[in-house]
Amino acid sequence: MNIIGPDALVFGVDDVAACAQYLTDYGLTPVGVTAAGGRFEALDGTCVEIRSQSDPSLPPALGTASMLRETVYGVADAATLDAIEAELARDRAVVRQGGVLRTADDLGFALAFQVTVRKPLALPAEAVNAPGAVPQRGPNALGLSPDMAARPRSLSHVVYFVPDAAKAEAFYARLGFVCTDRFTGVGPFLRPAGTQDHHTLFMIQTPPFMKGCEHFTFHMGGPTDVLLAGTRFVEKGYQSFWGPGRHKFGSNWFWYFNSPLGCHVEYDADMDQHDDSWAAREVPMSADASQLFLFQHREKWAPSGPPPAGAPH
Repeated sequence: MNIIGPDALVFGVDDVAACAQYLTDYGLTPVGVTAAGGRFEALDGTCVEIRSQSDPSLPPALGTASMLRETVYGVADAATLDAIEAELARDRAVVRQGGVLRTADDLGFALAFQVTVRKPLALPAEAVNAPGAVPQRGPNALGLSPDMAARPRSLSHVVYFVPDAAKAEAFYARLGFVCTDRFTGVGPFLRPAGTQDHHTLFMIQTPPFMKGCEHFTFHMGGPTDVLLAGTRFVEKGYQSFWGPGRHKFGSNWFWYFNSPLGCHVEYDADMDQHDDSWAAREVPMSADASQLFLFQHREKWAPSGPPPAGAPH
């Protein structure tokens, strides 16, 4: 089944205005946004949608504090929708209307599938100069400017807290998701057939009351984009939660932030690509397994020059 990855995440939120400001400051483009909510898009058209939690058009809540109401997956073509419908209609309600297929997974997460809205991007990756390699930036081409854009390019992945990771993994295996890596006793990193990204879904085993969205993230153009966008986000008053740093599984750079959407929100860049020849790794969860290195943001600093006259040396 040629599932590419998440096209949209739909949230029912307590404070539409605060969430709208947050997603705009994060770098997404508001589309059709009103006091009732709307879409916030990355450069390729993937998005986060927010509505008031009382909006009757939303799928039912998960029964926990989670504000995530639906994960919308983009697929390559109508034939993939047909295949998904045939598979899932064997044991659950599936509704297909207006080109969108809706159902729920085995743990109650609302799912939708549609021919992807992703627009092709023709943007350069971050260019790096290194001794021993042909320069990627020629003479007088600067690697950084203070006003350079650092915009989210594409919805990367979502992470669920689940009370039964094995049961959840078995459901997504029916849809062609494969495990690329695993934290023992915690959960799998899953990749659908339509992408080579290390993962578009990761699941973490938790008690039932925690079920919901732990975080989501958008791909950036490179590590400088992650650091620049994250720095700007901090300067706007948002609270850093974890990072910046670089994960081991997936190799992606990361920076996580607290959010009013009831979950964490991440910037990421430079994720590993895998095909069906890859052999999944498995290790116990630990701080060492979760990241190769980790930094902590601090205010800008510069050497202050020589000590004042008369000061001790």
